[in-house]
Amino acid sequence: MTTMTLHDETVLRDDTARLCAAAAFVREHDSASLLPLLLPGIEGPDLRALAGHCHFAHAGILVFPPDEATLRARLTDCGLTADSPSHPSVVVRERLARRHRLAAADLDVRILRPQVRGADGERRAVEVFALTVPPHSRLEPVAAAERTGGHEAHLGFEVDHPDPLVLRGLCAILARHGARPDGGGYNPHENGTVLYFTTPAEGVSGYRRLELYAHGDHRDSLAAHLDHPEGRPHPGSAERPPAETLLQLLTGAWTTQALASFARLGLPEAMDTRTARPAADLARLTGTHPRGLATLLRYLEMLGAVTREDHPEGHPEDRHGERHGGRPEEGFRLTALGALLRADAPASMRPLALMYGGPFYRSFGELDHAVRTGQPGFDHLHGENHFDHFARDPELADLFDRSMAASSRMFQPLPAHPVLTAAAHAPASATVVDVAGGNGELLRQVLTAHPGLRGVLLERPHAVATARRLLDAAGCGARCAYRTGDFADVPAGGDVYVLARVLHDWDDDRCREILGHCARAMPAHADLLIVERLLPADGSPSAATAWDLHMLCNTGGRERREDHYARLLADAGLSLHGRTPLPLGAHVLHARRVRVPEAVRA
Repeated sequence: MTTMTLHDETVLRDDTARLCAAAAFVREHDSASLLPLLLPGIEGPDLRALAGHCHFAHAGILVFPPDEATLRARLTDCGLTADSPSHPSVVVRERLARRHRLAAADLDVRILRPQVRGADGERRAVEVFALTVPPHSRLEPVAAAERTGGHEAHLGFEVDHPDPLVLRGLCAILARHGARPDGGGYNPHENGTVLYFTTPAEGVSGYRRLELYAHGDHRDSLAAHLDHPEGRPHPGSAERPPAETLLQLLTGAWTTQALASFARLGLPEAMDTRTARPAADLARLTGTHPRGLATLLRYLEMLGAVTREDHPEGHPEDRHGERHGGRPEEGFRLTALGALLRADAPASMRPLALMYGGPFYRSFGELDHAVRTGQPGFDHLHGENHFDHFARDPELADLFDRSMAASSRMFQPLPAHPVLTAAAHAPASATVVDVAGGNGELLRQVLTAHPGLRGVLLERPHAVATARRLLDAAGCGARCAYRTGDFADVPAGGDVYVLARVLHDWDDDRCREILGHCARAMPAHADLLIVERLLPADGSPSAATAWDLHMLCNTGGRERREDHYARLLADAGLSLHGRTPLPLGAHVLHARRVRVPEAVRA
């Protein structure tokens, strides 16, 4: 069998050759033959266990094209699909930032997975990590070092049915055969967990790194993997000095306001993802000061919201006679990240930028008060809670509802939940009751995915009016009823009840009331789905920890652990039946009414 190596000097200097070598490797190998090349000596039960629980899925490679068009052309040259979709890479971006002492926000690393057919006919991929490095970019030394080191080149094995026990067993087998933990991470953009290993030097595959990929949120297993002594970053490797790290943290408010200003000034709408425009042109279009705008755009480039290119047809000086960073004229192009702030973008996140950079930004100035007293900083600033404050201002209420809908990515897998799928296939038409369902975005996704379901939305009057328009436009309005009211008005007789991002707004006593209203409205057969972020049981880093602070400061609510929700459910006569991860660090909890034995009822 032919094996490919990535360490030939002629290959290292040419991204196209490296891509072609990776594609050829994927075409030639299969799981059973590849594992002994990576882990010499593995055989018998250990080999069967590895091959039985995971399969060879891809070869990974990091490339540095000057632009996206060149990358697509190189993929075509290697017989790979040029129109493969791309997603942000969280794990590789962070690894690069640590190795080269750079801000992760400066590195817009994308993942593409063009498909390849293996020798056995199985569908595999070349996992391409792409960091754009234009000519004369300050990132050229990074590209040169990475091409030589090949740190991100790896072979990926996907775990077929991941659960904590399976992952623990696979890690133990790899360790017995000389593989050593080498980092990893959770990518919320694709809801996947990655565990990296360094394979023994005696391996003959040409790749020294192995990846286990598990679909879903397995951060408990990841924490154990990273906590392994050999999985921790070397003290002198790529850790930033504490003062540098602290300074970056202290300037986080600048990032929030830069992105909010970007959205408020209408810059994303004035820009394009394909063609760069000079800052002076953008200033005329947005009514902003040319030098001030150029300064903001250069900062946004660091964040990955825009990318900068020299514009040869521009003028070397602005109207104040000042050069833009020593370049002839800078043209700026919108990135995929920045495009999410366009008002007309699908699933636009512009309302979130306006909310986090506006009302919630100001209330965070009262965090001291919230920590000292346990009372929301928002209430201290405005003299009333944020629900009442927003209700008195229609524009603010609309912005809040749109900001909640803007993070609806976390809902995308929800229609496939077994509870909703079972309801959709029930003999009689089932009804989904969305309690405090905002502008109806979640209900729209559920009803669109399941044409046989009916819906009921309970909300405040202005939100009901907005939801009616959205659901009508989506063609779901005829299958939906609307109720205006509070939690005490939860309609009875539904088959599935949904509480999405509701309970974290309230303290425990109010949560018990809300759950009690739901329990009393639910027939014996009904299910309750609760969408929330969960605090990790082991205290590991989590998006929920950040949102816990946000809730303290702005609503007086909190994020909770799974066992905390289980206790609240039990107090309301409900029992927790399981949880499923969702994007953006969320989970869906499945609960049902506690079944009372016949003898007790009698």
